[in-house]
Amino acid sequence: MLTQPSFWLLASVMLVATLGFRRAYRANRTLADQLAQERKRAQQMSELHLATIEALALAIDAKDQTTYNHVARVELYATALARTLHMSDVDIEAVRTAALLHDIGKLGVPEHILAKPGPLTPDEFEKVRMHPQIGADILSAVPFPYPVAPLVLAHHERWDGRGYPDGLKGEDIPLGARVLCLVDYFDALTSDRPYHKPLPMDAAAELIKQESGKALDPAAVEAFLQILPEVRGQVEANLQAGRYRPRILPMSASEGAPISGSPRAAAGVRPSVFEDIAVAHREIYALYELAQTMGTTLGVSETMGHIASKLSRVVPFAACSLFLYTEEDDTVQCRFASGTDAELLQPLVLKSGEGVTGWVVRNRRALVNGRPSSDLHAAGSVHTTTLESVLVCPLVSGNTIFGTLAVYHTTEAFYADDHRRLLERVCEQASAVIRNAIVFDQTHEASLTDSLTGLPNTRFMFRHLTRELARTQRLGADLALIVLDLNAFKEINDTHGHHIGDRALREVANVLRATIRPYDVCARYAGDEFVIVLPGCNIEEAENKRRELQEAIERVVFEPVPDLRLPLSISAGAAVYPHDGETYELLLAAADRRMYGDKSRRRAETPRHHEPVLRALSGTAYDITPV
Repeated sequence: MLTQPSFWLLASVMLVATLGFRRAYRANRTLADQLAQERKRAQQMSELHLATIEALALAIDAKDQTTYNHVARVELYATALARTLHMSDVDIEAVRTAALLHDIGKLGVPEHILAKPGPLTPDEFEKVRMHPQIGADILSAVPFPYPVAPLVLAHHERWDGRGYPDGLKGEDIPLGARVLCLVDYFDALTSDRPYHKPLPMDAAAELIKQESGKALDPAAVEAFLQILPEVRGQVEANLQAGRYRPRILPMSASEGAPISGSPRAAAGVRPSVFEDIAVAHREIYALYELAQTMGTTLGVSETMGHIASKLSRVVPFAACSLFLYTEEDDTVQCRFASGTDAELLQPLVLKSGEGVTGWVVRNRRALVNGRPSSDLHAAGSVHTTTLESVLVCPLVSGNTIFGTLAVYHTTEAFYADDHRRLLERVCEQASAVIRNAIVFDQTHEASLTDSLTGLPNTRFMFRHLTRELARTQRLGADLALIVLDLNAFKEINDTHGHHIGDRALREVANVLRATIRPYDVCARYAGDEFVIVLPGCNIEEAENKRRELQEAIERVVFEPVPDLRLPLSISAGAAVYPHDGETYELLLAAADRRMYGDKSRRRAETPRHHEPVLRALSGTAYDITPV
């Protein structure tokens, strides 16, 4: 039995112990709370760290015009493969981060090389080979808690030692880099790229097997092929669930472009910041492509065809046109049209100031969302068009306006200021190219045209004959040639001078041009000789045409000087393929021989036909109606 002093002593000890336990409990609880808070802060920092990395990766992916959602897929493949290979949690996080950032070095590679739709030149390939080193240099300055830069540096090394940048071989390559190399290669095979179409999964898997022990780590290949169906399913599921950013494609004419002021923006659909990045770089790249296209062709039609094909990636349209301005008669005429209702635009000729196009020429300012029908009405066309809006920009060279470039849409009020800005940039680049194409066409036409008569010249005739004979041989059809010679031409020149002889040739050329069919060709052959090419004509039809042409010339009364009327006449001979020869040399020789025979007969049989000509040329005024 405790005495009173002992009792109080025991009670005191128990009280002290209880207070100690409480203090210890509170201290432990405080420590636990602090540890929990630290863990929470660490988790938050980790999540913030990862979110920052993902945001940067998405921005890089959005910038790339050719590898849509590539980093998101590579991240999923790489993380799954790293787990299958039993890598540590830290190493898995390193692989995941490196997967997100493995292409950051492409910021240092020109975009036209990355998106080139064909083999790279050695110099271009050297530029591409720099991106692992550039990426590693960028990331080496970031204090990651795990090794990321070495994985990015080595993700293009090959198992056989033939990779880059350092030519590492086998297990000298970090395992994380081998994982990245494999999944990056697989995703490239199964994605749409400028240089190839996507392969089916089975075909890609077969190529992966073939590269095992060559480019790829055999153990990694074996593990990846085992998990491929499952991870591929996860990729498809993520895509269907919208976890990847939408692919930013060039808009068709029926869709709006996702830029400020477009119907999509007007409808309240706000593109994500990553879409904004993609659109901005798409615009830059499309303008670059357009600039590269310009200058690769010579004629107006070919140049405009190339421009129109690339322009749709910058500004959406249903139709595109080029109008050229002629200062002499103050008109604008359509020189090129393609797309919807192009056949209605092609024949349009407008006075400056009339219609939408004429207004742009007169005011030298772009016009947004004009009515295409106003051009049709101003040109006197009775046709209606399905085109509802047009954006027209002037084409200026130096300080001179020479035409307009226009895009049309079937949606009313489709175009916005951003479209105008882009088309004006295109016009700035295109003006000099189109002007050069106009000059080329004029020069080319001049090189194939006889300057005196305006008829095709000998060079054109031989080119045309070569094409027509090839077509005739292929179709088994007929082709006729008529060679014509102006009678008494030397006497006209000797008596009245060469300028009068030139006028006589122009008179004959005008009559011949008006007498032949629209698809026949009349060329000035040499001096006072002409050649007419008549596709589809047999011998009888060619003879009828020969007589018709001679009669048409004989109805002309030529006045070399006032009050002196001089009838003209021509000798003519015809030849027909294949009866008279299968080459244009043989046909011309046969027709020429018959023409001289006709000339001889005319001199012998109808001297009265030449008598008025000779008397007029001798200086005697002789008023006579043609025989």
